[in-house]
Amino acid sequence: MKEQLEKIKEEALKQIGVSEGLEKLNDIRVAYLGKKGELTTLLKSMKDVAPEDRPKVGQLVNEARAVIESRLEEAKTALAKKAREEQLKREVIDVTLPAKKNSVGHSHPNTIALEAVERIFVGMGYEVVEGPEVEYDEYNFTKLNIPPNHPAKDEQDTFYINKDIVLRTQTSPVQARIMETGRLPIRMISPGRVFRSDEVDATHSPSFHQVEGLVIDKNITFSDLKGTLAEFAKEMFGAETKVKFRPHHFPFTEPSAEMDVSCFKCGGKGCRFCKGSGWIEILGCGMVHPHVFEMCGIDPQEYTGFAFGVGLERIALLKYEIDDMRLLYENDIRFLKQF
Repeated sequence: MKEQLEKIKEEALKQIGVSEGLEKLNDIRVAYLGKKGELTTLLKSMKDVAPEDRPKVGQLVNEARAVIESRLEEAKTALAKKAREEQLKREVIDVTLPAKKNSVGHSHPNTIALEAVERIFVGMGYEVVEGPEVEYDEYNFTKLNIPPNHPAKDEQDTFYINKDIVLRTQTSPVQARIMETGRLPIRMISPGRVFRSDEVDATHSPSFHQVEGLVIDKNITFSDLKGTLAEFAKEMFGAETKVKFRPHHFPFTEPSAEMDVSCFKCGGKGCRFCKGSGWIEILGCGMVHPHVFEMCGIDPQEYTGFAFGVGLERIALLKYEIDDMRLLYENDIRFLKQF
C-alpha cells in the first residue's frame, strides 16, 4: 500500500511539473484528488487493511494529498503569473506614440457651395424654399410659359413618368407654386436636385443641382436685378468681381440675360481659366414674363419681379477650380479631403 501511494504521488508531481496550462492542472487535480481520483480510490480499499495499520495508512494518504495540493497551488500561481506577464507584454502601451485620431467627415463641395449661396441671399432678406423633385408637367412647363410644342419638352431632354408627370428639369416650378399662394411680396431662393437627359461628361450630368431666385413686389426693375446679382458675385467670388449682362432668351422672363463675372483668377486680363476672355458665364436671369404672372394669379400691371437661376455644380467647379464635374460624384476620399 505504501509503495502504491508513493508511486501515485510521484506520478502526480511529475505531471504537475510538466503541465503548461491552468486547464491541465485542473485535470490533474480531478485525476488524483477527485471523487473518482487515484487517492480516493486508494482510501476506499482501507477495508482490506488490518485494523491496527489503518491509522498509519490514513496518515500517509493525507500526507500525499497535502503534498499534491501544495504543488498544484504552487504550479497554479506560477502559471497565472507567467500568463499575466505575457498579457502585459502583448498589451503594452507606448505613451510616446501619437494618439489615434478620429476620422471626422465634413461637408461635400456642393454642400459647402450651397451653404455659401444661402448665407448670401438670406443675408439680403430672402427665404429658402424647397419643392418636389417629381413634378407636374403643368408647373414644370406650362406655368413657366413653355407651350406643349416647345423643344425643351422633347423626351430626349426630359424624363417623363407619364404625359402629365416629369422629373423636374429646373427648380423654377417652386417659384410658380409660391406665386400661386398669392402671398406677396416674394423674396426667395429654391435650391434642389434637377434632372435632364444629358450624357455624362466633364460638364454634364443627368442629375445635378440648381439654385433659382425670385423677387416679386411693386416697382421692381432690372436695376434691382443687376444690383442684387452684382452683390452676390462679389460675396461669392471676391470684392473686386465685376458683372456683365448679355441679352438672351428664356420663355419665362422678358427681357432675359446671361450674366458673366470677371475672372477671379486673372482679374479680367485673360487666362487659361477664363479661356482668354477675362469673363466667366455664371447664370441666367431676367424680369418675370407678364404671362407667367397671369397664369399664377398675379396682376402684372401692379407687380413686377425678377428671377435668376444658377447651377450649383458650376459654382463649386469655378470656386474650387475643379475641371471635371464627375469628380463631385465619384466619392473619391482623396478628392473630397481637399475641401
